[in-house]
Amino acid sequence: MSSRRPSGASKLTEDEINELILKLQALLQQLDQRQTSRVSASKILKETCSYIRKLQSEVDDLSERLSQLMDSMNINTVDIESLITSILPQ
Repeated sequence: MSSRRPSGASKLTEDEINELILKLQALLQQLDQRQTSRVSASKILKETCSYIRKLQSEVDDLSERLSQLMDSMNINTVDIESLITSILPQ
């Protein structure tokens, strides 16, 4: 079953929701390297939210560190644009 929905469709079916929950569970298991049996949907959603918050915090920390590093190196705007272009995936 495809993850994409037609533009006119607005509601997910119960089967589609269950499929998405299973995909989240598989992703979380891969990240944690643990093999567990089926977990409740609410627990999977809570773990997913927690993981997203953790990633957001890491992005904020890395952004701050990068900003401090660039400040300490006296990098000008052109250098910053070039640096960002070189490190971001295309």
